[in-house]
Amino acid sequence: MADRITRPQARRSFLGLAALAGLSLLMAGCQMVPRPRPAPPQPVEPAPAPEPTPGLPTDTDRNRVAVLVPLSGENAGVGQSIANAANLAILDTGGKNVRITVYDTSKGAQAAVNEALADGNRLFLGPLLAENVRIVAPIAARAGVPVIAFSNDASVAGNGVYLMGFDPAQAVDRVVDYARSQGLERFAGLIPNGDYGRRASQALIASVEQAGGRMVAMQTYDRSAPSLRSAVTRLNEQSGYDAVLIADNGRIGIGAAPMIKEGPSGDARILGTELWKSEGNLGTTPALRGSWFASVPDNMFNQFRTRYRARYSSNPYRLASLGYDAVLLAVRIGQDWPVGRPFPAAELGNPEGFMGVDGAFRFGENGIAQRTLEVLQVTPSGFNTVSPAPKSFGGK
Repeated sequence: MADRITRPQARRSFLGLAALAGLSLLMAGCQMVPRPRPAPPQPVEPAPAPEPTPGLPTDTDRNRVAVLVPLSGENAGVGQSIANAANLAILDTGGKNVRITVYDTSKGAQAAVNEALADGNRLFLGPLLAENVRIVAPIAARAGVPVIAFSNDASVAGNGVYLMGFDPAQAVDRVVDYARSQGLERFAGLIPNGDYGRRASQALIASVEQAGGRMVAMQTYDRSAPSLRSAVTRLNEQSGYDAVLIADNGRIGIGAAPMIKEGPSGDARILGTELWKSEGNLGTTPALRGSWFASVPDNMFNQFRTRYRARYSSNPYRLASLGYDAVLLAVRIGQDWPVGRPFPAAELGNPEGFMGVDGAFRFGENGIAQRTLEVLQVTPSGFNTVSPAPKSFGGK
């Protein structure tokens, strides 16, 4: 759940992102080093060409950090974007104390992690997918290497695994808390079947109870138009709610909202999830205008996107920020990380947290990144912030 902000504390920041934008790209010597695979020399008859020599160059002044992401297959775009963002973070910070190397998990997570260990990496950033985290985690644990994964599946966190992904439960908690502050009391939920829906429904029930509201209705559906229509029909038969959470992406919201507005609780406030942030056209559906949802703030991400586009001539995936912030974290803690020693994982538990592209974050005892979130309202032209994200975990 998202933490309630209680009292001012000092904030630890990696660096001012405004300063980052001005850092010289002459730091290219610090960028990620791909796993070297030198081409064999031209054969001189009759002797055959020698085989490439495996392994990375020996490092005596930098710790090795592996980025484990898919670089081929259906998730290649996201994985490459995360890898590019990691490289950009090295350029922006100088990164003189770490060497970043990328390993392709789409060819097999077990092979990737074993290769990374053989190359002497002492910290893993990634994998992206929860199923790959389950493969990597026990191998990394036996080697004493922490894993800072990009997944948002809470079930893979803990025992040396930390999650950078955006936890849907925190977004639900934040928007419910805001709705209660605006006088809404009776809540309903429209929940997809599956793991995401299960986690969202548990978060909704717990958040409503904690905020002093009441759950009065909940319906589930498969991700098909007939199933969604049937679920909304059943929900409309259970009138009496003044807020309803559509715990799914914006496309489902576009389909469900008009049907909800036609029901007996048509004046209920519609709430969404953090998934809505990536769909800026929601306001073209009149029934969604005025809806609320919570997400990480975008002001620093927009600066990051401009620098990313200038370097790579394309826009980053939204999840690319996780790679950037993970490298900032490694560089920050790496200032006090002796070369050749295990990564000081205890530093990840700093209660003051850290600052990154996605705002303030810190790792809870369960290993999940707790984030300060803003609440946005859907408008005809996009989103407006109705409740800003706290600047730190010490206060607003």
